[in-house]
Amino acid sequence: MAGPRLSVSGGHASEGSVSGARISRRGILIGALAGGGLAVGYLLRPRRFPLPLEPGRDEYAFGAWIKIAADGVVSVAVPQVEMGQGVTTLLPQIVAHELGADWRQVAVEPAPVSALYANAVLAAKWAPLWMPAMPALAEAPDGFAARRWAEDHRFNATADGTAVAAYEGPARAAAASARALLVQAAAARWNVAPEACEVSGGLVLHEGKRLNFGPLAAEAATFSPPDPPPLRAEAMAEKPGEFLPGAPLRYPRLDLPSKVDGSWTFAGDVRLPDMVRAAIRQAPIGKASLSGLDDGAGKDLRGFLRFVKGPDWVAALAEDWWTAETALTRASPRFRVARGSDSGDVDSALDEAMAMGSPSRLHMAGDAEAIAGALPVQIRYEVAPAVHATIETASATARYENGRLELWIGTQAPEAARVAAAGALGLQAVDVVLYPMPIGGSFDRRLECAHAAQVAVLAREAGRPVQLTFSRRQEHFTTLPRAPAVAVMAARPDAEGRPTGWRARIAAPATARAFGRRFFSGESAFDALDAVAGAADPMAVEGSVPAYAVPNLAVDHIPAAIDLPTGRMRGNAHGYTAFFNESFVDELAHRAGREPLSFRMAMLGHDPRLAECLQRAAGLAQWGGGGDNSGQGIACHVIGEGRIAVVASARRDENGVRVDRLSAVADIGRIVNYDVARQQVEGGLIFGLGLALGCSPNYAGGRPDGERLSDLALPTLADCPAIEVDFIESTEDPADPGELGVAVVAPAVANALFSATGLRFRRLPLFAEDM
Repeated sequence: MAGPRLSVSGGHASEGSVSGARISRRGILIGALAGGGLAVGYLLRPRRFPLPLEPGRDEYAFGAWIKIAADGVVSVAVPQVEMGQGVTTLLPQIVAHELGADWRQVAVEPAPVSALYANAVLAAKWAPLWMPAMPALAEAPDGFAARRWAEDHRFNATADGTAVAAYEGPARAAAASARALLVQAAAARWNVAPEACEVSGGLVLHEGKRLNFGPLAAEAATFSPPDPPPLRAEAMAEKPGEFLPGAPLRYPRLDLPSKVDGSWTFAGDVRLPDMVRAAIRQAPIGKASLSGLDDGAGKDLRGFLRFVKGPDWVAALAEDWWTAETALTRASPRFRVARGSDSGDVDSALDEAMAMGSPSRLHMAGDAEAIAGALPVQIRYEVAPAVHATIETASATARYENGRLELWIGTQAPEAARVAAAGALGLQAVDVVLYPMPIGGSFDRRLECAHAAQVAVLAREAGRPVQLTFSRRQEHFTTLPRAPAVAVMAARPDAEGRPTGWRARIAAPATARAFGRRFFSGESAFDALDAVAGAADPMAVEGSVPAYAVPNLAVDHIPAAIDLPTGRMRGNAHGYTAFFNESFVDELAHRAGREPLSFRMAMLGHDPRLAECLQRAAGLAQWGGGGDNSGQGIACHVIGEGRIAVVASARRDENGVRVDRLSAVADIGRIVNYDVARQQVEGGLIFGLGLALGCSPNYAGGRPDGERLSDLALPTLADCPAIEVDFIESTEDPADPGELGVAVVAPAVANALFSATGLRFRRLPLFAEDM
């Protein structure tokens, strides 16, 4: 197969295609509501954007998505960063299916920042963050306002598993148009009607005649694309029967060969002429400043160049990274911390919020009086801050010449990184050309862009290209963790033990709102923290509405004022709300003397898809009822339109918690690539297992303890359980598989440990449980 092409275009291109934004009566009404005639004019103004793809020699661009070379290689632009989730296979696979291309001749090209790749789906989902005053406008079903905003801000962030939802439609349309143009070119050569031709395997076919895409590309590019594009009858979907043991995969991942042989290029692999290396020391998480260092510490080190000081960081420049790191160690930088956080302070703030805070009711169904006051069952659960533990540390390379910055960086938010780098140098974003690089695991860590600004300053000060790479210690120290939370779950059971009333009261910082102010407004971590103090945050308690039919149900958020800035993480709030809900429903089942599976099934008559996941997972795991010290625990969860159920087999011995087996069944709608989907669920389960057992440092003065991955009690390869994953065959729209496993594994393991030991574990990570 052709595999990845890692060259990318810069930030400047010629005028090109017109966007396909649809003008609707609803869009006009939204404009009127948002600001009268001026807003209507904004929504209705013509939309033209520069064509982002620059064809190389003997290449021809077909819109913003596809280039076809004279040798027949089809290059597909991918506007989402590859960080292990398989997007550099999924989107090209959709294009290949619709185009009729030969998978062996499909290549992938990271797309430059462009309004034509706006992620309107994520923009609508994050509307409360960028349009907090009127989020309903941006969340409107037709997505018109969100699309306009995303286009204007070149917003194509990779997050929340939105790649297929956001880009399948435009990618298919582009492929269908290109296919029609290739058919027109072939039909013109053969003097036949285009309708008489077929396209398959990278060939245009007609009654025994065939032509490869390559010789047709130049002529095809001269035709006008059809409107609307002639889509195939069926969208891309692979069938489970094709993935029986030993069956060949039709669409193997494009990134695998280069990852196996080491040629896949990450940000740290970039090499430029005359490039120097940089290491860095940064202040603790908090309000802090650089107070001093030994400026002469590196003078006798061969290859050392100089120190560069920032307001809350200092970097060393040298001919090699180790010399730069050694110089910093000798210089012993000192920081003055005006405001930092300790773990004890965080726990106290959560306790205070739960005891005396003002709850905001974010969800209410049924009779509020039925769940008012003290309910018969009330149980407290706790979740500590957790860090991402990425394999790759932050790295970026920058070259600053003649008022123009080039930036090679792995980031989930390319435009935000451009803006950050430009701001650090007093430039406009248009003066920054960003080359998107793959990421060695991110889990939302690379939504933060501080290193883009730092490497830009270093390149200016050095007068040479600079590559900045964080040490593991610095990566660990600067990570904003997932928010801590405390929940008091309360219920009023009926005579059979089923809850007729359910109240979740969750104390947590307004973590999503704070992230939004950092991300969209450029505020510092503590300024954002202070700005949202006391604000209710629906995204901070996502997933807290249980999947079960409960007549009277309420969810309250109590904003907690903690002095520890927090960030986004794979699974986000679902990583703890699923733990609260599924641990609680398991306790209700055991209090009622009911078998946990049947107890759940009795409340899922309204959701047969989730019920089937539970039944299938139980069968896969040979569920024995979760009693008699079986060590089996069950849990399920819903994220968007995705559903999952997991049965865990676990035990606790003198060596700690041991999970022997995880059996999972997911319903994620129509599956584009079974192999990638399976990898995502398996990876999510392992990542969630890490969060269940570790990933939680203690903080003192804004500094986490530990300096290595080994300090985080992560599961090693020997600790990883046997994993079985099955899928429900479905024709529903695709749902993201990447976060489902993260959310559901912790309660499944906690429930399994109760079955094995008779002890309830109500705090994450589980080994920190105070029994």
